[in-house]
Amino acid sequence: MTELSYQLYSSRLFPPLEDTLKMLAEIGYAHVEGYSALLADSAGVDALESGLQAHGLTMPSCHVGLDMCEKDPGAVAQLASRFGIETIVIPYIQPDDRPATADGWRAYGQRLAAVAQELSKSGLKLAYHNHDFEFVPLADGALPMDLILESAPTVLFEYDVAWAVRAGADPMIPVAKYGSRIAIAHLKDIAPDGEAQDEDGWADVGHGIMDWSSLFQSLRAVGTRHFVMEHDNPSNHRRFAQRAFDATQTF
Repeated sequence: MTELSYQLYSSRLFPPLEDTLKMLAEIGYAHVEGYSALLADSAGVDALESGLQAHGLTMPSCHVGLDMCEKDPGAVAQLASRFGIETIVIPYIQPDDRPATADGWRAYGQRLAAVAQELSKSGLKLAYHNHDFEFVPLADGALPMDLILESAPTVLFEYDVAWAVRAGADPMIPVAKYGSRIAIAHLKDIAPDGEAQDEDGWADVGHGIMDWSSLFQSLRAVGTRHFVMEHDNPSNHRRFAQRAFDATQTF
């Protein structure tokens, strides 16, 4: 079953969170995807929980930093239980922490595999979320994304297709290669060259240059269940949330 979700990071510049959750429920979203800043303190956790409950939204996946997952997997498991989270997603590697060699990327994948094993004890799944740098070939031609997933066979893939395209990758190759491991896909679009510069060149889903109709169907065919709307810097988050939701109804 295909399920539409919304990455709350897209609305980080449009507080309060309560208004965002109300807006999403009114549009027709049933799910959201959280991110670490919303879980930084007890007040934030309480606000997120009460807002989700008030508007009938669930949070099946959430971005959580690798550091927290390694240092305090018990706390991650407690948060997951509280929110009904099924999949913890590692969202990003800071530039200074990115490996420079194939062996370094394999070692990073092994760290993810260890976290996945630990979280599995609490019934949780672990996924990794890409940006562009994982699709930039190393000197020997290897892709960091391949090295990560090959070194962590139990880790799922949250595929941010537009970031892969920005790196120059063919977006269909990972779909064919990783198939059912792509448990979650981020729906993001790219504006034509020179447009939407105030939004970092991103576009609302279905309003950019990507063939999302074909990509959506291909991802569904390999078993991707959750499709998460995301825009890294929308000037109007209501416009983005509505247009993205409407576009997916036509795919």
